[in-house]
Amino acid sequence: MNRHIDQALNQPPPSKPAKKGKIHPQKFAMWIAIGSIIMMFGGLTSGYIVRKSQGNWELLNLPSAFYTSTVVILLSSLTLSLALRYFKQRKMALHNAMVSLTLVLGIAFAVLQYIGFKELLGSMQWANNVSFQYLIVIVLVHALHILGGVVALLFLFLRSFNPKLKVYSTTGHELVSTYWHFVDILWIYLFVFFLLNQ
Repeated sequence: MNRHIDQALNQPPPSKPAKKGKIHPQKFAMWIAIGSIIMMFGGLTSGYIVRKSQGNWELLNLPSAFYTSTVVILLSSLTLSLALRYFKQRKMALHNAMVSLTLVLGIAFAVLQYIGFKELLGSMQWANNVSFQYLIVIVLVHALHILGGVVALLFLFLRSFNPKLKVYSTTGHELVSTYWHFVDILWIYLFVFFLLNQ
């Protein structure tokens, strides 16, 4: 994904207005990937519910870090949206400030998620526990997407503060924003799912 963002950020300003209704190929690939991830998590959570209905299942007890991390990632989505708006307006000082704040919030979210899932998994009996096995798969897949999001934010941060680069295209920024907003929505979905399965 970072290679696509790198190419997009280095694109020169378009000489002609883009045709209406035509989606950028890198954005199209992003949406295909997001669709695949949605189907995967839909399958995982559906399997969780079906298996839970069969009994012999340990209920979840959500740690407080999950509530805090939800607020943090919502704020990060807001700051990233502001960063993109300032980028389009060429208010680069404000843009860089919002990108920096988004990266800090993104890292804070990742840390809080680690603390929360460590506490959650530590409170469960893992031996011969099917609910634990389902949960650990969801956690690992979710962790990979968080890691990918933080790496994308770091990449955007480094590009924003590189004085040798003159970036005009919004495509790379929009790719990062789309993916991070998706991580936000994905966590809200999992958070509500965990709340309903306490």
